[in-house]
Amino acid sequence: MDFLLLTKGPLFSLAIAIFALGILIRLFEIFALGRAHNYAAARGNEVIPGLKTMYRRFNPDPGTFQRSTFDVVVGTLWHVGFVIALLLFIPHIELIKSTLGVSWPGLPNPVVDAVTAITLLGLVAVLIHRLTHPVKRFLSTPQDYLIWAVTFLPVLTGYLAYHRLINPYPLALGMHILSAEIFLIVLPFTKLTHIFTAFVARYYNGAIFGRKGIQS
Repeated sequence: MDFLLLTKGPLFSLAIAIFALGILIRLFEIFALGRAHNYAAARGNEVIPGLKTMYRRFNPDPGTFQRSTFDVVVGTLWHVGFVIALLLFIPHIELIKSTLGVSWPGLPNPVVDAVTAITLLGLVAVLIHRLTHPVKRFLSTPQDYLIWAVTFLPVLTGYLAYHRLINPYPLALGMHILSAEIFLIVLPFTKLTHIFTAFVARYYNGAIFGRKGIQS
């Protein structure tokens, strides 16, 4: 219980503070860079193409799907599963409500449990694929494996805690909370920031091409 209270109290507050400050700094770095003024006359609208590009990048073109079927299918499965487990699990929603004061309807626990299992399998498959694919193994850095670990552990410990596979239960719950806090702390300082910056980058690319009158 002491470990659980530590993770739910001081460590949680510390993780939230580091996460919030880190994300603000990263976003400030991006937007503070600005962009050079474009003196050429605009040939098209920026906003609509920017929004369209954000949407289109969720639907890979046939060529990309054919070349990287595994990455598209398994990557989509575990990303969607991770978001569902994070944002549609009722206890998580209650935690967000108590922290931020906002809430929304959740999914039944058995549905989230099944999605979590699929997410775990997807993450394991991604790791095996990275280790066995010659090019991916060569290009992988220690940060890539760190990111995989800090993403996998909250899902795994949450699944173990939900099914009471670790006793005593306060220890299992504390491990889950701690792994989630590590995820939050690591996120602003690694490639995990793409959770926030990917949408900005996609919109920017679409807007630039839209101004030039071509499709991104």
